[in-house]
Amino acid sequence: MRLARAAAVAAATTAVMTGTALAASAITGGQVDSGNLHPNVALIAFYGEGGLSSCTASLVSPTVLLTAGHCTAAATGTVAVTFDWHIADAPPVPFPVAADKQRGYTPEEVEAAGFRPGTAHTHPQFSGFTDPRNWNDVGVVVLDAPVADIPTVSLAPKNYLNEFTPDVLNRTLFEIVGYGTEVRQAESGPQKPLPQPFPLVRRFGEAPGQKLTDQVLQVNGNENDPRGDGGSCLGDSGGPAFHGGYQVTVTSYSLTPNCRYIAGLQRVDIPVVQGWLATFEVAPDH
Repeated sequence: MRLARAAAVAAATTAVMTGTALAASAITGGQVDSGNLHPNVALIAFYGEGGLSSCTASLVSPTVLLTAGHCTAAATGTVAVTFDWHIADAPPVPFPVAADKQRGYTPEEVEAAGFRPGTAHTHPQFSGFTDPRNWNDVGVVVLDAPVADIPTVSLAPKNYLNEFTPDVLNRTLFEIVGYGTEVRQAESGPQKPLPQPFPLVRRFGEAPGQKLTDQVLQVNGNENDPRGDGGSCLGDSGGPAFHGGYQVTVTSYSLTPNCRYIAGLQRVDIPVVQGWLATFEVAPDH
């Protein structure tokens, strides 16, 4: 299927920064979160087969971050977490450096760099982008120590999105949050708009609903769409989308390299996800 093939491409996308493979998140259009409107959305960094990568995550309990399963499945060793909205304007990215890159970070390396350490877990039914009926692209990072000074997000009640009929869905905007850059022309070289790796900051944008399945919410992430001002892009994995004060999804995939079309967001309001999150003592709002 086209959906599964495109998702696999999106999951593997990386941007090379100072010789390091970095799957930095990106928002097309939207706004920079310089006012810290989303303090409970974090950047997570980790080592894996592709080198050093990053994703976006949301704080769903004082000790648990919610993200994409393809992020946690790729993580080796300890995960580094930061809630700073601004990471870097240019290379090098100030992430911790692992002494043994094959084994990934240690908690001591993460803490020494001013990040919070945590452990990745992946939904046991994550299909690895092979089964649209059992997508389950969800993971969590369990922090070594609780976060006391940042509010948690509210997860949508079970089957919250089922109430959105197709005509209502197409008129509804979902706020997507992630770390990285907008899609724009480079300052030099080819002028075709593409995801740019810097500045690496937290951004947010609104995208209209396009289609809903039992597992996935698709949105139109084109910032030129008159109904919205942005959406998720390649590598913007694990970032939350909000509606009505609730987190309803995590970013899973994009269908095009320039991200100006359909993005797929993994639903977190479905029983197969919420039942697994309950094992980490994470419950939806009611």
